[in-house]
Amino acid sequence: MTTKTTLENQLKDAMRAGDDVRKRTLRMVLSAAKLIEIEKGAAVDETGIAAILQKEIKSRREAIADAQRANRPDLIADSEAEIAVLEGYLPKAMPAEELETLAKQVIAEVGATSQREMGQVMKALVARVAGRAPGDQVSSVVRKLLVG
Repeated sequence: MTTKTTLENQLKDAMRAGDDVRKRTLRMVLSAAKLIEIEKGAAVDETGIAAILQKEIKSRREAIADAQRANRPDLIADSEAEIAVLEGYLPKAMPAEELETLAKQVIAEVGATSQREMGQVMKALVARVAGRAPGDQVSSVVRKLLVG
């Protein structure tokens, strides 16, 4: 069963159970997926769903930071609850050691020696990571390896 199908089934269950946080969060993910499908004219694959989930988690973390500056504990609690729901659908996170090893392999394959080739490395590495690590974490590992 695909992640998208799972999300749709979980949305129905959340509606039956009256779980407003889960219902609201899943609707947001599914509408983002539908928007991408309309733009591309093709179905969103597993990697695309993982990217949507990570993007939405990042958005919620930014909302938490804004809510902390505004001293709004109610908004912080809502965003944290949504993050918990979203993280439940992400693939198991890649350990930092495994990410670094994979980055070293890709750097060797691409033949990158400086930060100018970072784009080539990122393109190949992000495809292999397949949503198991956030983009900013991947970027920082590659940058560290290319500089050091």
